[in-house]
Amino acid sequence: MPSHEATSGQTRLPDRPGGDDPGRGRRLGVDVGTVRIGVATCDPDGILATPVETVRREKSGRHLRRLRQLVSEYEAVEVIVGLPRTLADRAGSSALDAIDIADRLAERIAPVPVRLADERLTTVTAQRSLREAGITARGQRAVVDQAAAVAILQGWLDQRRTVLTESAGAVTPEEQHG
Repeated sequence: MPSHEATSGQTRLPDRPGGDDPGRGRRLGVDVGTVRIGVATCDPDGILATPVETVRREKSGRHLRRLRQLVSEYEAVEVIVGLPRTLADRAGSSALDAIDIADRLAERIAPVPVRLADERLTTVTAQRSLREAGITARGQRAVVDQAAAVAILQGWLDQRRTVLTESAGAVTPEEQHG
């Protein structure tokens, strides 16, 4: 198991979509929490992220086995792990934990790449969306991690589509209408 010092997490920045892109295929989005891990996936064309499940973290490492199973089950070509950054763009203990999970998962699912995506405020945004949808705080617990994973993955997919479109020299929808 790799060890991470605080300085390594502080200098590790989120990855950028589109670089070394594995191409068409399903991706998994992962929101790492201290108690639960939210998981989302997308269609093979990478258009829409949808919730999959919430995996309970366990000292035994069973959560890593379950994540590996999901990568296999969904035939994921890439895994996107949310990297929580502070508003001052620093890595705190949550970021170090996410990096540790990402690295341990990468060892288990190679050659499938594991990327880190900026996930500032995704859980807060997910909670707000669920509250606005009329879901109580108690009901949110079961799905907020999945909703955050959907937000992480959808953000990655949207950025990826923009990068790939621009690199192909095509006009993005934003440029057409903007």
